[in-house]
Amino acid sequence: QVQLVESGGGLVQPGGSLRLSCVASGSIFSINAVGWYRQAPGKQREYVASISNIGATAYADSVRGRFTISRDNTRTTVYLQMNSLKPEDTATYYCNAVYRGTNSRSFNSWGQGTQVTVSS
Repeated sequence: QVQLVESGGGLVQPGGSLRLSCVASGSIFSINAVGWYRQAPGKQREYVASISNIGATAYADSVRGRFTISRDNTRTTVYLQMNSLKPEDTATYYCNAVYRGTNSRSFNSWGQGTQVTVSS
């Protein structure tokens, strides 16, 4: 199994920056991809960005050019660098990992979430 813990959220002014971290433990090398999602109160959870096990990245249109997803060389941590933050970026941010299990079955794990608030 894979366990995920997010951190790095907080309160920031519009135009500011934050870096979120997602630390993975367990069967780390069974992970196919890691994604960041966010959910504001009363809204659906939405995709933000993702990185595959070969390092390919993808972004939602709403954050492309402002956010950057990356990972460390140990593959234990995935980061989300958020620049030029807007009030509409306010949400709880969640880390998700898709990984391989027994008999090539696919599973996913979610972290507990970290709150990001963009306000003046």
